[in-house]
Amino acid sequence: MSWFKRIFGKEPLEKSRQAEVKQANISFAEFNYPTKIILAWIKALEGHEELTKFLYENGYEEIFFMNQAILLKQESRDWLMKNGYPHLMAFINAAEGNESAQHWLQVHGFDFLYHAAMAIEGEESGFKWLNQHSDEFVFSLIKTIKKVKDQIEFNHNDMYSFGKDL
Repeated sequence: MSWFKRIFGKEPLEKSRQAEVKQANISFAEFNYPTKIILAWIKALEGHEELTKFLYENGYEEIFFMNQAILLKQESRDWLMKNGYPHLMAFINAAEGNESAQHWLQVHGFDFLYHAAMAIEGEESGFKWLNQHSDEFVFSLIKTIKKVKDQIEFNHNDMYSFGKDL
């Protein structure tokens, strides 16, 4: 028995607050896209408005909202959570350095999204895993997301463009 428990009758907060992650009992929408959609996704993320509109109007609205969420739009982040895409929101949060989201992706078996997020975070192991387990189009998508996220971070830290997202 620890001295803390003898005096206060309970364990210190560190021991009692250990988080336990359980497998969520929800179904997730698919994350499987044809090559031409991935290429359109890359261009839309780079700012091509016609392709952004095309994706939104032709059954790929989750890509539209994911791009907006990557650009830090809270209403799009909420949309992803409410419409069956919590794994995409976890991916975005993990790519922003959120360790809980990284762990969530691992627990729920989203290996691709976990390693992609780690690559976006700059982890060499993430890029190595992607190089072995994805094609050049998906690899290019992840590099584009990294480029956008890096630019947002640069703008947030730059004294001349402080707080500007893009």
